[in-house]
Amino acid sequence: MPQTADFILDRLRQWGIHRIFGYPGDGINSLLGALDRADGDPELIQPRHEEMGAFMATAHAKFTGEIGCCMATSGGGTIHLLNGLYDAKLDHQPVVAIVGQQKRIALGSGYQQEIDPNTLYKDVSEYVQTCMHPAQARQLIDRACKVALANRTVATVIVPEDVAMEEAQPSPPREHGAVYTTAGWSGSRTLPEQSELRKAADVLNEGEKVAILVGQGAAEATDEVTEVAELLGAGVAKTSLGREVLPDDLPYVTGPIGLLGSTASHEMMMNADTLLFIGTSFPYAEWLPPEGQCKGVEIDIDGRMIGTRYPMDAQLVGGSRDTLQELIPLLQRKQDRSWREKIESEVDEWWRVLDDRAHDDADPLNPELVTHELSKRLPDNCILTTDAGSVANWWARHLKLRTGMKASLAGNLATMGPGTPYAIGAKFAFPDRPVVALVGDGVFQMNGMLELITIKGYLDRMNQSPLIFCVFNNRDLNQVTWEQRAMGGERKFPGSQNIPDVPYAEWAKLLGFTGIRCDSPDNIGAAWDEALAAGGPVVLEVVVDSEIPPVPPHIKKMQAQKVAKALREGDPQTWGIVAKGAKQKMHEFTESAREAMPGRER
Repeated sequence: MPQTADFILDRLRQWGIHRIFGYPGDGINSLLGALDRADGDPELIQPRHEEMGAFMATAHAKFTGEIGCCMATSGGGTIHLLNGLYDAKLDHQPVVAIVGQQKRIALGSGYQQEIDPNTLYKDVSEYVQTCMHPAQARQLIDRACKVALANRTVATVIVPEDVAMEEAQPSPPREHGAVYTTAGWSGSRTLPEQSELRKAADVLNEGEKVAILVGQGAAEATDEVTEVAELLGAGVAKTSLGREVLPDDLPYVTGPIGLLGSTASHEMMMNADTLLFIGTSFPYAEWLPPEGQCKGVEIDIDGRMIGTRYPMDAQLVGGSRDTLQELIPLLQRKQDRSWREKIESEVDEWWRVLDDRAHDDADPLNPELVTHELSKRLPDNCILTTDAGSVANWWARHLKLRTGMKASLAGNLATMGPGTPYAIGAKFAFPDRPVVALVGDGVFQMNGMLELITIKGYLDRMNQSPLIFCVFNNRDLNQVTWEQRAMGGERKFPGSQNIPDVPYAEWAKLLGFTGIRCDSPDNIGAAWDEALAAGGPVVLEVVVDSEIPPVPPHIKKMQAQKVAKALREGDPQTWGIVAKGAKQKMHEFTESAREAMPGRER
């Protein structure tokens, strides 16, 4: 007879879950046996570490819109999932975790590997329950999947090993307390009140300088956002999680915002008189207009978060696409297009600044040139991932996304580690699509190198289109180094910031993959061509200059003072920082001067 473990897998399959990212352990022995009997549906993908499995499940949810699923054994395995699950929680992705537990008879005895996952997972998981009886499994799996989808969050089912081994009870006994549930879920349309829509339309119609900010909540509303921007003559800035909402080749898309942002986004925000937020919880008030400068309209599906980032005059609780469809007929096309023309001019100027910065001399290779050259070669329908660190700056600014491309990172958790497992998760979901991960050497040493072994285990699944890991080798935990200077006023501390120089390309070759090493600006274009043309996984190791600063679009006075303090105190890279940082900012002034020249052709 089937065990409860077999029934759990069958129920997950009914929910459309055909892939589970998990690592074995005796606390889930029965589930592993059931996976063997499942004959590949659902299939088990074995990463090198449970944390990486949780990241892969999050990536699956992000790139497919489906439930991601991960599995871990009791004790340490359950603990290891947490970082990846917090990534899913904070970026609002539906992920179901199945974790093991000791037999019920042992609970409370301090048994080996006995922890309290109900308490441990109380914060990360909106729904966390222990299956105490085989007849309970049906309703727990159904509830977990419903909660994950409805609230776009993490849900967890804890399965004691003795329950998993017992005979399955697909239908609970007909008695008091029994619960009968259904597999399946349907989303709903959430719309604001008409009075609030009219109020929003009045605000937007009255505004003369409208700035739009979109996040991942606008991902399904590309056409509607485009129409609204055209009607209002607005520019559109994008959060890091909202990169794929609009393509970057639209002339009014100002690109990223904040520390990773563009001068075009900064200028638009600082000069706007009206804001329209769509599906974003962008938290950094210093990169938004001063309070009182703008009227505002916000659209968000989550009424708990609306109006929590900037004072809003109209708060539209609803889905982005449906709400915009209701709002559009109420909007008036602005006849004065001077604001739009100003934005387009600043966007054009920003792209030229990036070109100039990318071609600045560096020792040995400018990291901005690496992403600049990739941008010119991005394959159609590619999927792009990155990681925490200075590399995220170049990923956000230089890569010019086109329609059909996907891109994501750990947006709200901003943790180290997701770039490589995101790419692997994306490749399992879309084996025919090119996938490129840009990662720093620090995070690649932390966990990325070992996940290449995961790829080796599934090499037959990875050869259908490019899978490239571009590792930025600067022997420095670079983002934190710059944060020490700009936020702490501290000089670089080599004892914490320097990391070993590792031959990443050679490591790839050792595993049987293509390994390419580039340390010359003259060769980086050819290196990308070779990587994109290679069959199978590729590690492109680029030896880059750690002194190229991730200069924000506007240097705050306090940041400048703290960097100056750090340099005065004897930062080991003082002279390189001064020369290269000044040159980067000078490109902005040069382009502005060119724009002001009479008769300049555009």
